[in-house]
Amino acid sequence: MQSNDTPTHREAQGGPPPGILAVVFTALFLAGLIVSTLLADGHPFPSPFGDQDAIVAYFREHTDAIRISGLLQFGSSVPLAVYAATVSARLHKLGVRAPGATIALAGGVLASAALACSGLVTWVLSHPAVLELPALVRALQLLAFGFGGPGHVVPLGLLIAGLAVPGLLAGLLPRWLSIAGLAVAAVAELSTLVLLTEGAALLLPLARFTGLAWLIAAGFLLPRRRVRTER
Repeated sequence: MQSNDTPTHREAQGGPPPGILAVVFTALFLAGLIVSTLLADGHPFPSPFGDQDAIVAYFREHTDAIRISGLLQFGSSVPLAVYAATVSARLHKLGVRAPGATIALAGGVLASAALACSGLVTWVLSHPAVLELPALVRALQLLAFGFGGPGHVVPLGLLIAGLAVPGLLAGLLPRWLSIAGLAVAAVAELSTLVLLTEGAALLLPLARFTGLAWLIAAGFLLPRRRVRTER
């Protein structure tokens, strides 16, 4: 006869630490920017709004830098997707029944998918056959920018807002961090305007890099469980 002394309440698996996932995502993303710039002799990735001849010349002269950039950008999308799934599950575990947890998951998955697409399109731009067609190079660079710019940053804002709102209302995150997250999310959503005017492109790095820092902080500060009074 089996004993009934075994615990009946087992803590559900919390998944990988979201703070670590955010650090890995950030490290891979920044490595793509830094390494590709170093391989390109210090020349940064060209703006999609620049001169077409200069853009084509950059891609032709720095194919290794472009390939590494695409690789690391694609790779960074994986921990971001896992981060979104982990924090969404944790919010549910913490008793959040509002749409915030689902919004965080949807935003994170969309942001991850857009970043992966941007990385793959960037990788395509490293192939010599493509570089023989200047108009195609320009079109693919705009597509990579669309995916990696507003296509990534806008849903990233949804991920941040989906965490910040329940973090504020349920007291799961420090109040200052939740309010900062809402501000970052607002800037991320406003970056949609880059599809109408080039001047709004300044919102993209502002939302992106503050968002990266916010996701790291929230990942480490989001509690694993709520303190409850036990019988």
